[in-house]
Amino acid sequence: MKKIYGNKQLLDTLAGMASSGRTAHSLLICGEKGSGRKLMARYYTQSLMCEAPVGGKPCGVCNACTNIEKGIHPDVIFPEKTGKLNNFSVKEARDVIADAYVKPNNSSGCKVYIFEDCHNVDTRTQNALLKLIEEPPDYAYFIFTCGSKSEFLPTIISRCVCFTTSPVTEEEAAQSLAESGFEPDDIRRAVDCFHGCIGMCEQYITDEELRKRVDLTKALADSIIKKDEYALNVGFFSLGRERDDVREVLSMLDKLVRDAAVLGKDINGQTIGCFREGAVRLSELIIPSQAARIHSCIEKSWGAVESNVSIPLVLTALCAEIMDIIG
Repeated sequence: MKKIYGNKQLLDTLAGMASSGRTAHSLLICGEKGSGRKLMARYYTQSLMCEAPVGGKPCGVCNACTNIEKGIHPDVIFPEKTGKLNNFSVKEARDVIADAYVKPNNSSGCKVYIFEDCHNVDTRTQNALLKLIEEPPDYAYFIFTCGSKSEFLPTIISRCVCFTTSPVTEEEAAQSLAESGFEPDDIRRAVDCFHGCIGMCEQYITDEELRKRVDLTKALADSIIKKDEYALNVGFFSLGRERDDVREVLSMLDKLVRDAAVLGKDINGQTIGCFREGAVRLSELIIPSQAARIHSCIEKSWGAVESNVSIPLVLTALCAEIMDIIG
C-alpha cells in the first residue's frame, strides 16, 4: 500500500472509526485536486474491508486491500459519469439504488460506492440518492470526493460525515515523488509549480498536457503584466473549448492573482500558484483591490462557462475586463 504523507489527524480519525466499529456509512472527502481525497477514499474502503486490520488501519497486503489498491474489488463500485457535462446522471443514481440492495459476497460483508470528483452534480441526482444515503442497508457505504462540500445540497451534507484533506509540505512532497522514482530535476520543477499537492506534482511530471496548461497560464500572466491585450486574447483563444481545460487554467491564473495580492503586502509571503516569479512582477503592477476584482471576474467567467455560455465569448469578455482593471 502506498505511503500516505500528511493528513495525520484525518488518518487517525478514520482508523479510530474503524477500530471502534462506529464507521460512517456516508462520507464526504473534500480537498483541492491532487491533495489526496481519492487516496483517503481508498484508505477508508480498505479499513472497512481489510481481512487483518491493525488498530483500525488496513494491513495493505491481504486480498481485499490488494484488490482495492488495484481497483478490481467486485464490491467496490465507482459510479460512472456520462453526458456532455460529464456528470452523475439520475439514471446512474437509480442504478446505484437498485444495486445497493444486492448483498455483497465477501468476508467483510461491506459494499462501497465511491463517487469521485463530484462537481456541479445535478440536484435531481442528489435528491434521488438522498433516501438511500439517509437509510442505507447495513452493509452499504457511500464516499463522495469533491473540491468543496458546497457542491452538495444541505440535505446531503447533513447526512454525511465531512472531512477535508490538505496539501503536505514541499519537503514531504519531494520525498514522496523521490520514492516513486522520479528524477530530481523533474521533482524540483513539479514542486515549484504545485508545492505540497503531491497528486498534481505527479501529474505535472507524467502528463505533457498539464505542462502545456501550466505554460499557457504563465503566458497569460506575462500578457497581463505587459498589458498586451492582443496576446492575452490569443492565449485565451488557444485554450480551446474543453471545460476541464478552461477550469484548470482559470484556477491556476486565479491562484497567481491571489499570490500577487499576498506578495504586494509581503514580498516573502507564501505562494500557492504555479509561477512565483510572475506573481512577483504582477504584484508590482496591481494593488490588492485590483487583484480582488480580477478574482471576481475569473469566478464570474467560470460560472458563465458552467451555465453553458460560449467559452470563446466568455474568455473574450474576461480579457477585456482584466485589461480594464489594470488600466
